[in-house]
Order: sequence, then structure tokens, then C-alpha cells
Amino acid sequence: MADDEKDIKAIKRELASLRKTIRYHNKKYYDDDNPEITDYEYDQLMLRLKEIERTYPELITKNSPTQMVGGTAKREAGVLIRHDVPMLSLSDLFSRSEIDAFVNDMRSQFDNPEFVVEEKIDGLSMALRYENGKLVRAITRGDGINMGEDVTENARVIRDVVPTLKDPMEYFEIRGEVYMTKEAFQKVNNRQELLGLKPFANPRNCAAGTLRQLDSRITKERELSLFIFNLQTARGMEFKTHTDAYDFMKSQGIKVIHHYQVCHTADEVWDAIQAIGDSRGSLPYDIDGAVVKLNNLHYRETLGATAKVPRWAVAYKYPPEEKETIIRDIELSVGRTGRITPTAVFDPVHLCGTIVERATLHNQDYIDNLDVRIGDTVKVYKSGEIIPRISAVVKSKRPSDAVPFRIGNRCPVCGSTAAREEGSSDIKCQNPNCPSQIENHLLNFVSRNAMDIKGFGDKVISALHDRDYVHSAADIYRLKECRDNLIADGIIGKEKNTDKLLNAIEASKSNEPDRLLTGLGIPGIGRTAARTLMMHFGSIENLLHATRDELLGIQDMGEISADAILNYFSDENNRTQIAELQALGVNMESHIHVEENPAFSDKTFVITGTLPTMSRADARKFIESKGGRVSGSVSKKTDYLLAGDDAGSKLAKAQQLGTKIINEDELRNL
Repeated sequence: MADDEKDIKAIKRELASLRKTIRYHNKKYYDDDNPEITDYEYDQLMLRLKEIERTYPELITKNSPTQMVGGTAKREAGVLIRHDVPMLSLSDLFSRSEIDAFVNDMRSQFDNPEFVVEEKIDGLSMALRYENGKLVRAITRGDGINMGEDVTENARVIRDVVPTLKDPMEYFEIRGEVYMTKEAFQKVNNRQELLGLKPFANPRNCAAGTLRQLDSRITKERELSLFIFNLQTARGMEFKTHTDAYDFMKSQGIKVIHHYQVCHTADEVWDAIQAIGDSRGSLPYDIDGAVVKLNNLHYRETLGATAKVPRWAVAYKYPPEEKETIIRDIELSVGRTGRITPTAVFDPVHLCGTIVERATLHNQDYIDNLDVRIGDTVKVYKSGEIIPRISAVVKSKRPSDAVPFRIGNRCPVCGSTAAREEGSSDIKCQNPNCPSQIENHLLNFVSRNAMDIKGFGDKVISALHDRDYVHSAADIYRLKECRDNLIADGIIGKEKNTDKLLNAIEASKSNEPDRLLTGLGIPGIGRTAARTLMMHFGSIENLLHATRDELLGIQDMGEISADAILNYFSDENNRTQIAELQALGVNMESHIHVEENPAFSDKTFVITGTLPTMSRADARKFIESKGGRVSGSVSKKTDYLLAGDDAGSKLAKAQQLGTKIINEDELRNL
């Protein structure tokens, strides 16, 4: 075989491998909102693929990642909508010479063109459509060419989305980026930690997942934001330039990209890019580059686009700032859920405008994969320009006495057994009374999904715990005995606020026991599972004596959840707490009466919209009294969607899946 034939075969193998790898990471980024590699690492893969395809254009295929846009439009995320204007990606550039070439190319084709340089927000693209001044549709990028996902209901609860234009026109479509501020992202991850859920990796992942939620209340709660960065199309008003469109949008109350600059020369464009780069560390949100685009809209139309990218705009990607430092220690901390988190402590380095001296190592698997040890020289960067991360160990500089690091099987706070959870990378302290876990248990107990005691929050719980007022759920119901001291200490506030909280605590005693069961924090037992358990067993006492076979006989109860219940109630400390709560007057008996031979046995319902005569709580109680189960989201397992007025995305989802849709009268007639 000739050498050139061998070379072509090797190139084809590399192409196939690159394309497969890039498609995998595209899916993780666009569809799963869970990227596994950094933007820089992804860019390097794409650069190599483009380099090969430039050298061997005959090997380019239609389904190569270089010829496609974004991810796929997911039916489970919402109804699919056809794009009026494609939501294309941008060509990525990485050097001054590439930027100069783009500017000079535009200047060779047009007379003194203007360029707009602006921030490239790291979020999820969304188009907004207005008809006669009213917002009628919000659509994600989807596949970028043909279809996107309808996320209108979620878009309406984003504060930056303007529902009505002050100066209406026949049709107005704009494109923006949905993102999360660093502050909003931190709040969400604090809540994830509080509820014992996996934290989001970065704001972009969280924003993307939130926009695709089927429940718009979750979207509103997570405080998404939006910047508009482009006029897609308009009928009823003409715009000559991109900045003219921005001026109109601002007059309508629409939030456009904050930092943009009009430039005329390559030097001005580069200076504007550098200025944005210098500001990265001080911005309240993430950016992943700068965009350079022609200002004149007629020029844009003249140039048009390829199958994937517009010819009139490019994105400059900043190189990741990475520095070497030496790890001096690996500290272990215990979170509110008992998860033990290792943190590398290293010599301070200056990254993206701030001094960094710590970075999370996540878990034992992460440590093992990096093979990071105390004394190692490591490379540190900031993920998304925010979160310090260790990218690699410089093993050539490893001290001869460095040894592998192990988290171990003992809690670093209380000394109790620590164990790795099945199916998880997390090692957790197994002592529910570990001081580092107590606040989390208390916050879960009083939360909205559990005992729903309004007036509690992180600060109140922390203060009560720090001053030895509460160490267990039972202590919450003893607070009334400390009323005078609480008022004197001012932990909750003055007399009025203290009494308000104490009254809320007292009222919570009469809650249905499924709320109590949720508040106990048994792994895997959320509100829905707790309701199912209480409907079956009728009381906490009966559940306490349930056998494994009895638990496994319940709908949707798996072995892991059953074992978690048995383990919880076999612990003497937990049984003592249940007895104390009962003695303090907390209700343990279910008052939901399930009829004999119930009509809705083994049927799953979802409730949406406003019902004529029933509240959602009444409808839930009615369904459960007939042996039915109420879920929060529509899936293939849903038997009925009970829909009232103003039903939103759940109705669309049910129609899409062919789920039986009923109204209140039909519910009663079933």
C-alpha cells in the first residue's frame, strides 16, 4: 500500500474519531446542559477538525459538526416551533490576526463600514416574537435552522422579558441570551445543597435547564435574566443599523447588551475586544468572548450566511488564563447534607482580576482522575471566568515524597463513619446528628415542601442553632417555652415577629403526616413519595413497623428508597425524635380517607390551570381519597391531566403525549 494511501486512511480515522467526540460533547452541552469539558478544550477539538477539512475538503460531509448548528430541538422540553429566521452560530476566532483579516475583508467590500463590538453572554439563545406589539411566542435555538422549543410560559416570568411594546408594529422578532447572574446562580446552588440535590456545574447549565422546566414557577424562582443582542426581522418599521434597532429596543424598555462600542478600524475593534476582556472579572454575569458584527443591516443582507454562520459577524474567544501554583493542603469540609468535600489550598495566584488560593476537588473520583497530591504543582484556571478549577498536575515537578490522597471513611467533623453512596461519587458522613448536618435537617424540616413553617430562613436557623435553641426538629416545637429569651435576644425580631413565628410553628402541628415524613429528610423520600406512603400506611407509626416486602409492594417504591426508610426507622435516635415530636403534639395520623375499591387506584394525575370550584389542594385531596396519585409534571406515566383555565405548558405536553385531558366535571364523573 502506498504511503499516501496510508496517510489518507489515518486522516479518515482521525476525522471519524474527532467527529464522534465533538458530537458527544455537543449533545452534553446543547441538549443535556451538562458539559464535560471546558470551552477551550472543545474549541481545540473544533480547530483540529476544521484544519483537517481545509486540507482535505473532499472529506467534508453534510453531517460533520462544522456543517451543523447547535444541538437538537427536544420534544420533551416543549412544543416544537419552526424558526422564521435561523438562529445561527458564529465563526470563532482566536487571534488578533484573524480579527484584522475579518475587519479588512469587510472594509474591502464596503465603503467605511462600522463595526459593533459587544460582550458575548454565556447563556442560552432565545427568540421573542411580537405581533401588533404583544409577545406571542418565545423559542429556543433548538437545531438553529428549522425548529426550536416553545418556552413562552417560562419566558413570561423572566423579569427582563417585555410583554408589550410601547410602539407596536405588525411583527417584531428579536434574539437574546438567557443567563443567570453570579448572585442568582449562587442562590440556586445554595438551595440545591439545602435540599440535598446535586448543585449545577455553572450558570449556563442552570439557565438552560431552568428555561426548559415544565413548571414556570421554578423558572420564576430561579431569577433568570435576558440580554437582547440582535434584531431578527421586523414588519411595520424599518431600521438601517444594528444600533438603530438597539435604540428602539431601549425606548421600549427592552434590555440590550450592556457594553457595546461602534468602531471603524481594526485597531479600534481590537482595543474594544481587549477592554471587554479586561472587564471579565468584574462583571456580574459570565461572558465567553466578544462579538464583532457589521452595524449596517443592508450590508448584512448583502453578505448573507453560510449553512451554519453569518458572514457579517464573528466571535472572538478569549484564551483561558492559566497559572501554575503549589498545593499546600487538601482540606475536608462537611456540607449540610453530610457530603464531604475536599478543597485544595495552594499558593495564591492572580486570575481574571482576583486572587485565588482555593479550588474544590469535588470528590475522591475527581482526585483520583487528576492524581493530585499535597505538594504537587498544578495548573489553575477559572471556569467561566468565575470558579477556580485545577486543570492538570505538572508531574515533572512532583516531590518524591508526595503520596496519593484519600478522603477516608471517617467524618472529619464528628469522627463518625463516612461511606460512599451507591451510584454516586459522594462520600457522606453517616451520622445524622453531625453538627455540620443539623442546620440542613432543620431547614429541610421547615421548608415549603415539608412542614411549611413560614418565617424561617437560613439566617434564623443558623442563629437559633448557634445560640443552642435548636438542635433537632423537636426543639422547634419547644421554642414557645423560650419566648421571652427569644425576644430579648432579638434573633427573630421583636415581640410581633417572634409571636408570628411561634404561631406558625404551632399551626404546623396539624399538618398531614406526609409533610412530616418529607421533613425527616430520608434519602429519596420527597413529597410525592411521602404522600404515597401515608396513603398506604395511614400513619407514621404504621410506616415505622413496615417490612421491606410491604414497602416494595407500593407503587413506584424501589429497593433503594425502601432500604432508606428501613435504615432511618431502625436508628434509635430517629425513633426517639419521632416519639418526641408526637409527645409535642405533631400530627402522625393521616386524615385522608381512601375509599374501599377506590375509583382512581393506581392512576396518576397532574393538575394545571385554575379550576372552577376546587383549589388545587382540594383537587389533590379528592383524587387521593379515591386512591389516585398526583404528580407535579406530565410524563408517559401520567393517566390524566386535570386542566382548568389558563393551563400552560403542562397542557401542551399532555397533548403531545396523547394523555387523557379532563376538566373538573369529568373528574367528578370518572
